[in-house]
Amino acid sequence: MAAMARLPMRQEMRMVSLVIIRMKMMEHIINKILFIEVFLAVRRSSHRFWKSITYADHTYSRHNIRFFVGGNWKCNGTKDSISKLVSDLNSAKLEADVDVVVAPPFVYLDQVRNSLTDRIEISAQNSWVGKGGAFTGEISVEQLKDIGCNWVILGHSERRHVIGEDDHFIGKKAAYALSQGLKVIACIGELLQEREAGKTFEVCFQQMKAFADAVPSWDDVVVAYEPVWAIGTGKVATPQQAQEVHLAVRDWLKKNVSDEVASKTRIIYGGSVNGSNCFLKGGPEFAVIVNSVTSKKVAA
Repeated sequence: MAAMARLPMRQEMRMVSLVIIRMKMMEHIINKILFIEVFLAVRRSSHRFWKSITYADHTYSRHNIRFFVGGNWKCNGTKDSISKLVSDLNSAKLEADVDVVVAPPFVYLDQVRNSLTDRIEISAQNSWVGKGGAFTGEISVEQLKDIGCNWVILGHSERRHVIGEDDHFIGKKAAYALSQGLKVIACIGELLQEREAGKTFEVCFQQMKAFADAVPSWDDVVVAYEPVWAIGTGKVATPQQAQEVHLAVRDWLKKNVSDEVASKTRIIYGGSVNGSNCFLKGGPEFAVIVNSVTSKKVAA
């Protein structure tokens, strides 16, 4: 794994049999506002989870910015393995200053919702573009709301590049979900050939524009930058690469939406980070990730 630059923290976080992610401060660009956004992922009990942590300093407190940790279980799990996972989550003590979200497969949403602590919110992994009806195999926003879902993941690369959903369609889905009170994790990211061709910003901005053209408000949107070449490939974007895109996306929001939206919107990262290169002492536990957030607050 490539060496990572040290954060100017008062107390250095020591590496204990693993790597603690550290990102170089770009104070000359963001005027000493620290906003470090890191995506963490781990495979556990046959599930693949993504876990996104957003660090924000006191500069953002006036906007009531909260940290965010999420787990996408994708197409994994059985009734028994999910019951065990839910039991582990229910027994964990979680920091209060963190939004915690898990996204089980559709068929287990109701099981998880009825057994998981209210401290953790439920997300769907996809939703239909409008009201339900004769749309075989689809799940409507109304149905998701009916069983207690609070969030939905939209625009994930597997939906874009495997299923074939385009930017416009994804933007419409996000708009409808938000209009019905479902919060959105809006995914963006470039293919490897697009990055190698120097088109990372172009692709991400185009995907952002599709969301911006459609959504009525950004209040309930979390943007997830997930480079396609780093999802399930074992390749991991460096902190510098991730932060470069985060800063560019935030600047795009400022120029194309508003200063307020740019400063308030949480941007997270995801892509093939695993237990061997990012976890704190204590093992790949969801609670460890959640509770590590407040210990890493840094005054600008």
